[in-house]
Amino acid sequence: MYYGLVHPMTTSIPITWSRVEGSIPSVHISPQKLPNHELVELCQSGLQPDKTAFSELLRRYQSHVDRVLYHLAPDWDDRSDLAQEVWIRVYRNINRLQEPIKFRGWLSRITTNLFYDELRKRKRHKSPLSLDAPLSMEDGEVSWEIACDNPRPDDSLTTQEFYQQLNTAIADLPEAFRTTIVLREIEGLAYEEIAEMTGVSLGTVKSRIARARSRLQSQLQAYLQS
Repeated sequence: MYYGLVHPMTTSIPITWSRVEGSIPSVHISPQKLPNHELVELCQSGLQPDKTAFSELLRRYQSHVDRVLYHLAPDWDDRSDLAQEVWIRVYRNINRLQEPIKFRGWLSRITTNLFYDELRKRKRHKSPLSLDAPLSMEDGEVSWEIACDNPRPDDSLTTQEFYQQLNTAIADLPEAFRTTIVLREIEGLAYEEIAEMTGVSLGTVKSRIARARSRLQSQLQAYLQS
């Protein structure tokens, strides 16, 4: 059986669950009518997650996983493999989630940790700039709202073009900058969490975020002014 992950750039990423085995009783209540936390609780009710409930959970959150991976690794051509591994880990470990209402954050952590595991394997360390150098700008709380997968009908062409340019600008950032700004602005992690996850100092995290914002502002100045 295949489930398609919808890429932010409209690319369909197939996911196969051939490795997920087990005979599980079917759901008597339509999973589409259940809130997210009850879906999680249903998946936790047996020795293995209920397949119908888990499929609905995947349907609701698959675009989130793919969007995070796209922004973290826009130049990786094997993101579909990473996305599949994310959901396999979720399937195997969902019983460990103590607060079902926090499923989205837990899912983001699994996705990000998997990305970092793979990044360490590839030993891709590209940081030509001195990221610890003092930065003479205030690290303000600028919100870079990432466009949704399907823009609303009332979104102007200018707005849609801005978000396309924003995604491109994020993808063009140096890896250290891009990863940090994605963790902060897309996943909403605190500076301390980012420092712990990336293994750098709190000052370096703030410096990277400030520099990333500065670069994005510079590239998107024409759109910001309008």
